[in-house]
Amino acid sequence: MTEGGDKQAGRAHYPSLAGKRVIISGGASGIGEGMVEGFVAQGSAVAFVDLLEDEGAEQAQRLAATAAIAPIFEACDITDSTAYPALLGRLIERLGGCDVLINNAARDDRHSVADVTPEYWDDMMAVNLKHLFFAAKAVIPSMQQTGRGSIVNLGSISWHLGLENLSVYQTAKAAIEGLTRSLAREFGKDGIRVNAILPGNVQTPRQMQWYTPEGEAEIVAAQCLEGRIQPEDVAALALFLASDDARYCTAHNYWVDAGWR
Repeated sequence: MTEGGDKQAGRAHYPSLAGKRVIISGGASGIGEGMVEGFVAQGSAVAFVDLLEDEGAEQAQRLAATAAIAPIFEACDITDSTAYPALLGRLIERLGGCDVLINNAARDDRHSVADVTPEYWDDMMAVNLKHLFFAAKAVIPSMQQTGRGSIVNLGSISWHLGLENLSVYQTAKAAIEGLTRSLAREFGKDGIRVNAILPGNVQTPRQMQWYTPEGEAEIVAAQCLEGRIQPEDVAALALFLASDDARYCTAHNYWVDAGWR
């Protein structure tokens, strides 16, 4: 996360998010960390999972000191299609239900087509696509019981730009948009809204490992707006989509990319 002041100061407050039961994947770093901080600041009951056990535990402890409702953290490998849905079931029990699911976890490793093996393909699909479907499947019954819910899937600008050395990752991210529209259509009758957020190049420690200062400057030059997108900027859109203010927003993609073209 970036330094400097309270990231939530001056940002919108949504009364409808107070007490909402929120589950976030990949919440211990980067965009996911911003999501956790944002929902906790709204007074939501947040449970988040991540493979980064130490970072997640530290974050939960830090936020609990000032949170209206202390967040819950569980270390988990979201690619385990048996253990992950089972963990989600336990978290739903602890929260007393699930109102919001943020499908955030992903891994954007660079790769050439020549180096992709069947095993690598399967691994990338598991970490970037498969878990979104099974997480949604796990929380939808709870949302159906209350007649409402919001699922937010994290897509990517990358495949729209056709960036190099990301072919498998971009295939998974493109599929997320199809999954989003399919789930929105199938479960809209139950009051469940499903949307996708497509971030641009967000300034996180992971993203910064891929770019030289010159490369970062090229990205900013390609944006309509100057500056570097921060995790809290993406979280701000997720908060809106999860709130009652977005009650008729579903089946669509929402961009946070500073106009990167």
